Amino acid sequence: MKKLLALPFLTLSLHLPSALAEPATTDSVKQLMETTGSTQMSRQIVQQMIPMLKKLVPDAPDDFWDSFMKEINPEQINALVIPIYQKYLNEEDVQKINTFYETPTGQKLLKVQPKIARESMQAGQAWGREIAQKVLSEYEKSQRQATPPPQDNLLE
Repeated sequence: MKKLLALPFLTLSLHLPSALAEPATTDSVKQLMETTGSTQMSRQIVQQMIPMLKKLVPDAPDDFWDSFMKEINPEQINALVIPIYQKYLNEEDVQKINTFYETPTGQKLLKVQPKIARESMQAGQAWGREIAQKVLSEYEKSQRQATPPPQDNLLE
């Protein structure tokens, strides 16, 4: 019976360190986002939005867009994203990640990561095409086997 009573306390004690961990600060998350290029991506997203927005209002003059874009601040995206980081990472996590990215290895990873992502996407697309071709080939094969060829009525 004592063992059964101890079980909830043991379970609680295993989760207690993570429950008591200090939440990630906004500043440390901003540092992480700056180091990893997320902040720069926010700026690029805003720049990529402009042509799409212009398609929505094709008759708007350039001065309208100039004025409108002055109101758009990439920091607004960061403000939306920071709580998401804070939801999944505590301050210790963010500090360790920041420390890693400050190392030569971390810097190398940041430098080559876009290339890895691009080549991985290309490899995945090629693999997907192979799978699609195999599906089509196998399906056609199964259809040929399921449908008997027409027979000539020579015996009649």
